[in-house]
Amino acid sequence: MGLSSLIVSNNKKHFVVLFTGLVLIFKIALITAANEDSQIYTVHLGKRQHDDPDLVTESHHDILGPLLGSKEASRESMIYSYRHGFSGFAAKLTSSQARELSEHPDVVHVTRSKNMKLTTTRVNDYLGLTPTAPTGLLHETDMGSGVIIGIVDSGVWPDSPSFNDNGLGQIPRRWKGRCVSGEGFKASSCNRKLIGATYYSKGLKEMYNGMLNLTEKDEVMSPLDKIGHGTHCATTAAGSFVQDANYLGLAKGTARGTAPKARIASYKVCWNNIKCFTPDIIKAMDHAIRDGVDVLSLSVGDEIPLGFEVDRDDFAIAAFHAVMKGVPVVAAGGNDGPDTQTISNIAPWIITVAATTMDREFFTPITLGNNITLLGQEGVYTGKEVGFSEIINFEDLTKEDLTAGIAKGKILFSFIRGTLAENFGVAMQKVGAVGLIIAIKPTDSVVTEKADIPVAYVDYELGMDILLYMQTTKKPIAKISPTKTFVGKPSATKVAGFSSRGPNSISPAILKPDIAAPGSGILAAMPSWSGYEFLSGTSMATPIVAGIVALLKQNHPDWSPAAIRSALVTTARQTDPSGEPISAEGSPRKLADPFDYGGGLVNPMKVADPGLVYDMGENEYVHYLCSAGYNNTSISKLLGKIYTCPFPFPSMLDVNLPSITIPYLSKEITITRTVTNVGPVGSVYKAVIQQPQGINLQVSPETLEFSSNTTNRITFTVKVSTTHKANTDYHFGSLTWIDNGGHNVRIPLSVRTRLLHYKI
Repeated sequence: MGLSSLIVSNNKKHFVVLFTGLVLIFKIALITAANEDSQIYTVHLGKRQHDDPDLVTESHHDILGPLLGSKEASRESMIYSYRHGFSGFAAKLTSSQARELSEHPDVVHVTRSKNMKLTTTRVNDYLGLTPTAPTGLLHETDMGSGVIIGIVDSGVWPDSPSFNDNGLGQIPRRWKGRCVSGEGFKASSCNRKLIGATYYSKGLKEMYNGMLNLTEKDEVMSPLDKIGHGTHCATTAAGSFVQDANYLGLAKGTARGTAPKARIASYKVCWNNIKCFTPDIIKAMDHAIRDGVDVLSLSVGDEIPLGFEVDRDDFAIAAFHAVMKGVPVVAAGGNDGPDTQTISNIAPWIITVAATTMDREFFTPITLGNNITLLGQEGVYTGKEVGFSEIINFEDLTKEDLTAGIAKGKILFSFIRGTLAENFGVAMQKVGAVGLIIAIKPTDSVVTEKADIPVAYVDYELGMDILLYMQTTKKPIAKISPTKTFVGKPSATKVAGFSSRGPNSISPAILKPDIAAPGSGILAAMPSWSGYEFLSGTSMATPIVAGIVALLKQNHPDWSPAAIRSALVTTARQTDPSGEPISAEGSPRKLADPFDYGGGLVNPMKVADPGLVYDMGENEYVHYLCSAGYNNTSISKLLGKIYTCPFPFPSMLDVNLPSITIPYLSKEITITRTVTNVGPVGSVYKAVIQQPQGINLQVSPETLEFSSNTTNRITFTVKVSTTHKANTDYHFGSLTWIDNGGHNVRIPLSVRTRLLHYKI
């Protein structure tokens, strides 16, 4: 696994967002074990059969020992024993041993371990989380002072002022975790804000067969964050108040997390210039459940093709057990957008997060000689203004021209198709250029620049304006000013181009992502000279949602993870806070739909009072597993009890999600949903349908009456048919239950007509 974020350069002069998939600042390399016959496998045994963790571990050796010849051999082979949230272990095995172990009657499945990718001053005000407001979620929860957020990431930089514990009371008594010392990190660094910091490296060490050199990787064997990703995510979720936070003077203001008084527990599983290894991630989640975290936030993701939840996805199984113990798992959707079917973390028990922009942007003014000023929309430059200089077309220059110094003292302009060569700005600076203006398409990649000259990016439309000026002017000139911060109108919210998109590639009837939050240009703490930096990615959106989930957990401790997810989805915005429709970056740009942002942009002003929730528990998740075709044996082991799927198998369309997604509609079907009233007794709701184009929907009953405390759950049906005469793409709509108390319980509808099914 790797960091799910688009990392931003911390060059003192400027930074540029890098679009290269889920990992942005470092490259993930696949490491092949020296002994190919012995690799690390994760063995899942399902629900714990003992309350005593020592007995759970002993049962693991009882399984592995006979295979390897002795318990001593078992102890040498076993890397981790997962014994708190669920039962399982990681061990070094040959492929034949793994196959033999998979036949053991107590084993759910055996998977070869893999690596996963690591996918503020404004954002919370933008969402409406104002700490001075006399009402609202922050006020009602004392800003989250009683909840603990587990951050499973690259560690923590405890010296950041965002981890100050001013004004915080005692650590919650249920906390069972700890701070551990290590290289560059003292256990005493923890306080009433940062209450836990540990690291997990056994899987990583075994992968390198004892040849791991952390010094070469600029890493340390401790909870200390050498990347910055974990620190950034932790302080985005729950950083304390820090005045005058900024990056080189930009976005100056008071930094704070979404739940600024929540406690942070850091679990380091990702390493600088290396990877995040699944056995370490699972052990961290196992410990987090034991330690007493209220929410798990993981800004990590997998690559296509994804692993199946029960057969191949170790992370999804660990998340299942966390959710069954009442701990919501919030995970990044990934940064492989805007391509479709790239969304990761798609299990229906995970809250999967997409990323949007917000109403703060950074523009680099470009003034042409005709006094027209254009705004560069990518990159940040904080150096001195480049005064009016001659602007020339880079495409007109030859290598000989560059060598001869033709570019000296000039601004170079270019249309770029594809990816700009690495260090292009540095190369142009060396031949004397004083600035670069580059026209790009929405899907073009932008590389991190280390040059000291400004590199301003514009779209093709502005690029053509510049080109027209150059071609109609005898000696065209331009100047490039330092980047400025723009807040509020006219910056409308968009789903970020990098944010991975649905539909779900494994189970297309399960809508993913679930929800979206700001994830572009998020300012938070970093282990660097500047103290705070901008990062972009679904990694940054994830802790924002995790912070809101933490506040909800404190406000509604009896709500299940599914009820919390439902509240997020049904109260979400389809317009930004200024009322403008949310679009989706890409080529071409379009209005956002459920595959871009799930229910929409998270709305913390409404989420605590959704009116109705689409709740789910063990029975509903098993319904999903049966409908997905998992066998009774695997499901029984996962649950820790015998279970037999009904026959005929239930329909996946009836999984009680806060959405309806129909990938294959050819004839009339009937879908079932159940809602639970969490609002006033006596509430009456009426259905309002926005029909997808060419799709007929009929809801029954059309009115839901919750007349007493004994009638807080009502089941309704939706008949769906198509008028299309040919196969179509998806069309979108919504079903909203509205009462007189201001509740609008909206779920998205996504329907695709398939008169000819491609699965014959």
